[in-house]
Formats: sequence, structure tokens, C-alpha cells
Amino acid sequence: MTALKVGSESWWQSKHGPEWQRLNDEMFEVTFWWRDPQGSEEYSTIKRVWVYITGVTDHHQNTQPRSMQRIAGTDVWQWTTQLNANWRGSYCFIPTERDDIFSAPSPDRLELREGWRKLLPQAIADPLNPQSWKGGRGHAVSALEMPQAPLQPGWDCPQAPETPAKEIIWKSERLKNSRRVWIFTTGDATAEERPLAVLLDGEFWAQSMPVWPALTSLTHRRQLPPAVYVLIDAIDTTHRAHELPCNADFWLAVQQELLPLVKAIASFSDRADRTVVAGQSFGGLSALYAGLNWPERFGCCIKPVRIVLVAASGRAARRCFT
Repeated sequence: MTALKVGSESWWQSKHGPEWQRLNDEMFEVTFWWRDPQGSEEYSTIKRVWVYITGVTDHHQNTQPRSMQRIAGTDVWQWTTQLNANWRGSYCFIPTERDDIFSAPSPDRLELREGWRKLLPQAIADPLNPQSWKGGRGHAVSALEMPQAPLQPGWDCPQAPETPAKEIIWKSERLKNSRRVWIFTTGDATAEERPLAVLLDGEFWAQSMPVWPALTSLTHRRQLPPAVYVLIDAIDTTHRAHELPCNADFWLAVQQELLPLVKAIASFSDRADRTVVAGQSFGGLSALYAGLNWPERFGCCIKPVRIVLVAASGRAARRCFT
């Protein structure tokens, strides 16, 4: 077979997202591709294409960020890394004309976070990857999973819900704002005995990656009990950063204002051991904060994040958890 010329139209048509090859039983070598719409370096003003991979090269990593490299004389940018055989996650690209971000050989954590803060609004999904959506932070992302990634319960066999989620507008007097909230019920249990699950960053689970078919499937398979799910919109990144990390007013408003509204629509158990709060990143921190400060109401929390708290001082940490 005749080899395709790198960067030719036929070569690009052969690309459908990241490509990988097995290194050993535990690792794969993965190559990412991006096509510069401006063409080669002779015409393009693009200086960097940052690769932002959840848990690998993202803002939680205290390491030098990774940029793709251009193949000289072409519109091809590429970058290769190694991922575990069971890895699954999301990624995005950030093409930029700037070459002065992350210029220090070993930027500290604050410099890294500030750099990503400037860059992430420009993030794009992988144009070669059809599995893309709007991520929880508001920017586009694409999906990637290695061949040995474990099954995702519920997502492996989604089922259409019998009753659609109900969307309401919660106008909070305490928080002085309004937001969308989605209420979803599953199963046929006695209303007053149904567990309550509060999902933060609700707009992601309601719209970007609707969770209803997965929850319905898990309920039908008796892997989850019939329950009431409340998905709370973060409004925007500014409100998310203010309200989710250790904010007592937010959780007081949820308890005093939102939950009574929800109960009028779908009754649920008031028992703490039948109530769970779930979130990621700021949402995970917020879930933990709710469970530690109001254990009589929120008896369980799910926070799939490694870094629980990054505080500038011990006083800031005490403010969160005392």
C-alpha cells in the first residue's frame, strides 16, 4: 500500500481522533493530531497548541504544560504521551497565538492556574473526534478511552425514562439569584421513603451529558433504588467559583429554600443516611463540605477528586471545615 503524504487531504481523511498502540500489558502510546486551519508555519500565526487532558496535563498537575509540535512544512500538529490501558477521560486543545504563557521552565502552582485561566476560554474539542460536548467548566471537550477501560454502569445499556425530568426556576432570596433546577424521579417506591440525590453542576448532567437514561437503566437493574434526583445549575463559572467551595449560604439556601420546593413536586426521605450529595472538582469539595457541616441532613457524599482542598493558608482551610 502506498504511504500517504503527511498533511495531505487523503492523509487527514484517514484520521479520526487520537491513535494508540500498545506498549505492554499496562500502557498505551497515544498520539493526538490537530489540523491548523491557517495552514503551515509559512502562513499560520498559531504559536502553541496546548493539550489539556483531565487528570494528566490539566490544571491539577504541578508540571510544565504540554504543547503539540508542528510537523515542519505542514498544517499538522501532533503530540504523543502514554496512558494506562484502563484510562478513560476527556481532553481538549487550546490553539493560541501567544508564546508567553507558561514561559518559565518550572512554573509554580499559582502561575499554572493563572495560565490555564487565561487559556481555557479558548479551548476547542478535537475536530477529528465525533464524541465531543460542552464540559462542566463551560469549554468544549472530547472523549477518549483506552481499550481496557472498565464498563460504565448505566451508560453501557441506557434506557429511556418513563417520565421526563421536570425543570424549574429556583429564585433564591438568600443568594439573590435565579437558576435552573432539574427534578427527576425513578421507580415506584413509596414517595416518603425515596432516597434523595443532589447533583452539583446540574446543567452538565441535564444537558451536556444527560444522565436520565443511565439512572433509569441502573434502577431497572436494581443497582440503584428508586429515588429523587435534584440537579442544581451552577449558573456560570463566576457563581460556581463563589458558591461551591465551602459556602455556607449556598447550602443553607439549598436546605431552607430549594428542598421544600422539590418536596412539593416529588416527596423524598428526610433521613440523612438516605441523602447523597455528588460533585466533581469544586462540586466535590462542596459535597464534602455539606456532609461535614450538616451531617444530620446530608449523610453521604461522593467526590471523585484527589485534591480535596488547596488553600493559601491554614486559616482558609479552617474556614471551610469548621
